Amino acid sequence: VGTLPGGCDSAGNCFCRAEFAGPRCERCSPGHHSYPHCYACSCDSRGAVDNNCSPVGQCRCHGNFAGHTCSQCALGFYGYPSCTPCQCSQEGSLHSTCDQDTGQCSCRPKVTGLRCDSCVPGAYGFPH
Repeated sequence: VGTLPGGCDSAGNCFCRAEFAGPRCERCSPGHHSYPHCYACSCDSRGAVDNNCSPVGQCRCHGNFAGHTCSQCALGFYGYPSCTPCQCSQEGSLHSTCDQDTGQCSCRPKVTGLRCDSCVPGAYGFPH
């Protein structure tokens, strides 16, 4: 599938197209996946550790990135491509994740603010 028209050398190693590797061009070269198609990995340069991926195309993401190509923020981060930590208030929010676009945390009743760290008008005594 991945051999070039030149055939093989005297040792029996075939000449492979760039996206193929191995003595008989029987696997994908680094940066490619899904043999026998050998598609380019297409890892996001900001979110991925490098442009190498698994045999099914999963890129290796930095901790604050996620997704097949590392082109979105991981849970607990928002604002791709910066992927900033949510920093939701432990006392005022329902959980540590936030809206992936805005960074808004999910607040407990009578609590407000981007990070759920203050009382709504008419309420007092945060965080108790």
